[in-house]
Amino acid sequence: MENTKIMENIAFQMVAAVNEARGLYLQAIQSARTGAFDKAIQLIEMGDSHYNTGHAAHTQLLQMEAAGEGDVANLLIMHAEDQLMSSENYKVLAVESVHIYKAVFSTKK
Repeated sequence: MENTKIMENIAFQMVAAVNEARGLYLQAIQSARTGAFDKAIQLIEMGDSHYNTGHAAHTQLLQMEAAGEGDVANLLIMHAEDQLMSSENYKVLAVESVHIYKAVFSTKK
């Protein structure tokens, strides 16, 4: 029971971190759309910091599971993993959007 609470707290930390990352990646796309490329890159880097925090929490969950300290997978942990993967996809979109908008802005000059 104690390990379940610990794992749930880690999962909540993971969700909070990767949701923050996803929001920053979306802001990066919006900044790129307006031509604020330096700001977009900065937002992606900030998002990466939060994503890395979430990824570290995920690694901690995996290590607990491997050590036999984990319980059966529960909905909260599956949700946290889903959010982690979603944030990673948003990063890919943000990075690609910056490249695309840079190309669009460079042809307008």
